[in-house]
Amino acid sequence: MLKKVAALLLASASMGAWLGCGTTSNRYLYAAIPASNQIVIYREDPNAGVLTQLAGSPVTAGQAVQSLVLHPSNKFLYAANSGSNNISLYAIGSDGSIAEITPRTNAGTAPTLLVMDSAGTYLYAANSGSFDISVFSIDQSSGALTPITQATGGTTAPIGITPINMKLSSSGNLYVTGSGLQGFIEEFPVTAGVLGEPVAGSPFLTGNAPYGLAIDAAGTFLYTGNNVDSTISEFAINADGSLTELAGSPIGESFVGPVNLLIDNSGKYLYVANQSSSNIAAYSIGTDGTLTLLTSSPFGSAGRPLTMTSDPSGKYLFVGNQSTPVIQSFSVDSSTGNLTSISSYSVPGTPTSIVIRP
Repeated sequence: MLKKVAALLLASASMGAWLGCGTTSNRYLYAAIPASNQIVIYREDPNAGVLTQLAGSPVTAGQAVQSLVLHPSNKFLYAANSGSNNISLYAIGSDGSIAEITPRTNAGTAPTLLVMDSAGTYLYAANSGSFDISVFSIDQSSGALTPITQATGGTTAPIGITPINMKLSSSGNLYVTGSGLQGFIEEFPVTAGVLGEPVAGSPFLTGNAPYGLAIDAAGTFLYTGNNVDSTISEFAINADGSLTELAGSPIGESFVGPVNLLIDNSGKYLYVANQSSSNIAAYSIGTDGTLTLLTSSPFGSAGRPLTMTSDPSGKYLFVGNQSTPVIQSFSVDSSTGNLTSISSYSVPGTPTSIVIRP
């Protein structure tokens, strides 16, 4: 009996030590490479932020695949094929592999942006060639897409601009950035996937060319990274979804060419990919939504960063670079916001969209 108890205690201790080593399950990273019509797939070590390319990767995708989005069930991956005006649906295997389910679903002309609501009920595709938004309902068991008739009677909602970024707030409002002589944000209320008339006050003015767009998890603040004038616009989101620009906004950057924004999982830091400066700037977010540049910022990238995402734990940040086609991984210090480069991984071309499956 004593031997059995000792063995049981030893097994329990070993189990505790094994669990204490950290997460042992794999995560999977998917990146769209439009120049080569491919999706690259990596296994992420959740304890180190290190990537290992999957066998069979890269996978042939649709023409000029531009944007990716994951279904919250983690069973399906959607890809916008801007060169063939349609959307691909992929089933995701337990090993991270993907298999396309055909036929593809038609969208408008040149779909370049995808967003999905948190419940995985609706998929929105912004079409840069036809200046409109396609909306689809999602079958929860098969992932199949069904176009939703819009208020105009067609299956797309005209917005009259070339969309350059798009986000959904937690309250369900859709924000779309565009740019002419002046940058701006159009905002639409959405009911069961149908876009309503723009809210009062829309469009809201930003700096020039607001390619970066981020909304905090609470739906309280919205930020744009304005590429041409190298500024960041700061807005409070009102109860009706309309925007009020914060005092002192836009703030001037010390860096050039912001193209992508990311708020970390804690909601304490905003990261800015500055393409022309080849760096990542980090700002702390005040309780009033104002931004303060970290004294340790910026952090060097491998070359002209274009897109960013963080893994589900918030411990690692992944950046797709343009001049040197690599995906670069960083560790994130949650107490300071500082980034530390881990490694870079070569890809067949510039990554335009990166998503990570838990």
